[in-house]
Amino acid sequence: MSVTIQGQKLIITIVKKDRAKKVVQASRNAGAQGGTTLLGEGLRLNEKMRILGIPVERERAVILTLVSDEIFDDVKHAIIDSVQLNKPRQGIGFVIDTKKIAGINHLLGWNGEEGDATDEEGVDIMAEDQDILYDLIITIVNRGDSEKVVDATRKAGAEGGTILHGRGTGVHEKAKLFNIMIEPEKEVVLTLIDKGKTQEVLKTINEDAELRKPGKGIAFVLEVESTVGISREMNEKVREEMKRRKKKKKEE
Repeated sequence: MSVTIQGQKLIITIVKKDRAKKVVQASRNAGAQGGTTLLGEGLRLNEKMRILGIPVERERAVILTLVSDEIFDDVKHAIIDSVQLNKPRQGIGFVIDTKKIAGINHLLGWNGEEGDATDEEGVDIMAEDQDILYDLIITIVNRGDSEKVVDATRKAGAEGGTILHGRGTGVHEKAKLFNIMIEPEKEVVLTLIDKGKTQEVLKTINEDAELRKPGKGIAFVLEVESTVGISREMNEKVREEMKRRKKKKKEE
């Protein structure tokens, strides 16, 4: 019988490729049962480092760690300490609250309480705000089309993104070679965005990457519960903008 488990959080950590093992080991030491590591390319959209006009892409590791609410605080801090995510330019992490999880028999941990914390260099340590400040836009497109997505997010105001490579199988896919199904290579673009810009970025991706056309790709949005590695100044700027939008909406 299939069993679904509630009360789980997904921690997504994006760091330099050579630091992934530290994140995985730290999470295990803190009680996590394991994790999944994906390799990708990190891009800063305002980056000026180029070779022959081509932006320099840095290898990144994306670590997915699923933990129960009981050990979430412990694992979170272990990950932060392992690669110093509370320091500038060391990476970024964010948390997504899951609805239901299947395929897990048990998760061990302990209950912990935590208040808001900020390090002396001004980087918020996964500050949990009453309002959701950020969204994660996940865009899946055919290989070679990720540049269109990146350009669209830059135009709409995003600061950066991470590109992962994968393979997709569609229910209508019929292409075969020697009777073997061909699985088109895909690119997955992760864009962490100020919630107030989500609709504009999504609209621009939809138009510039031509997602309305069959077989071009798909994009969807997940709410981000909390973050680490984003400067306190940036978070304050987002909060102020959110307050401004709410005030304007009330006045209307």
